[in-house]
Amino acid sequence: MTNLVTPRPGILDLKPYVPGNAGLDNSRPVMQLASNESALGPSPLAIEAYRTVAARLNRYPDGGCSELRSAIAARYQLAADHLVFANGSEHLIDLICHAYAGPGDDVLFSEYAFLMYRVSTLAAGARPITAPEQNFHASVDALLAAVTPQTRIVFLANPNNPTGTYQAASEIQRLRQQLRADILLVIDSAYAEFVDKADYSAGYELVNDTTPNVIVLHTFSKIFGLAALRAGWGYGAQEVIDVINRIRGAFTVNAPAQAAAVAALNDLTHMRKVKQHNDQWLPWLSNAISELGIRITPSIGNFVLTHHANADTANALVNYLKARDIIVRPMAGFGIPNAVRISVGLEHENHACIEGVRDFLATR
Repeated sequence: MTNLVTPRPGILDLKPYVPGNAGLDNSRPVMQLASNESALGPSPLAIEAYRTVAARLNRYPDGGCSELRSAIAARYQLAADHLVFANGSEHLIDLICHAYAGPGDDVLFSEYAFLMYRVSTLAAGARPITAPEQNFHASVDALLAAVTPQTRIVFLANPNNPTGTYQAASEIQRLRQQLRADILLVIDSAYAEFVDKADYSAGYELVNDTTPNVIVLHTFSKIFGLAALRAGWGYGAQEVIDVINRIRGAFTVNAPAQAAAVAALNDLTHMRKVKQHNDQWLPWLSNAISELGIRITPSIGNFVLTHHANADTANALVNYLKARDIIVRPMAGFGIPNAVRISVGLEHENHACIEGVRDFLATR
């Protein structure tokens, strides 16, 4: 009998990540409130920059992302040679796991963390370890208590998706100080631009070459509205950046994405408009849901996590809204089966969503 080609042990045990827009009928418009995308879309300058690349699609992109590197360094006041680029920050998560963890190693993250931490950990052959959260807040004490001699990576999303909660800069500093020097701390700051808290930091100040065990991840998919183009970057100690560069592909960010990202970074007017929109509608959405008697987890992202009596109620709400062409995200895949995540949308989408939730409750 011919032997079959088989993957490494554990791969077939993985549950594929299912994005929030899976199964949508693209033949008609829907209100997409499932994926935490920018409600206002990309900068007009980014759209124009994207179009200008169309005549050069036969050319490979700049593998070093030189213009984008300079733009990020200037925008965030970072050292340009400490940056690494990939096909979205999700790609960087995967590269980090493959570079620093494998069979016999542990990768640690909080209980309700971004699902790709687990997927990438298992794909690398390592063991995922979760630390319990307190009222949907990650706990530095719980993370430290969960560290094992085999721990190689700690992921911490700040703010966290799907809960919208965050850790103060002092807590992140404490986590870094109390972790062993041979553990890589990965701070995922995808939603950083939405945050106004005085005690919050994206974590860039923790990066240094003296103790090279921190990398901060970022993305152009959220406030910059470029989710379709897949552009992510990391800021870390040079030693860490060098390791990731050794295993990433030659052209990990395509040319249209690079051009659009540079333009988006330089359009501060549009970014402020997106931030102002979220500042107005996140509290409105949160309050409107609460006034309907539904418990929420207060969020500082561009979404709100809603809690329901049980999983059946949560799923029924998702399906009821879907019948009205309003797409929200069930949370069973995140280990919260009685919860639903709702992204901030445009004004009419937010009103339609609340009207739909109100009508759903009237049927129960």
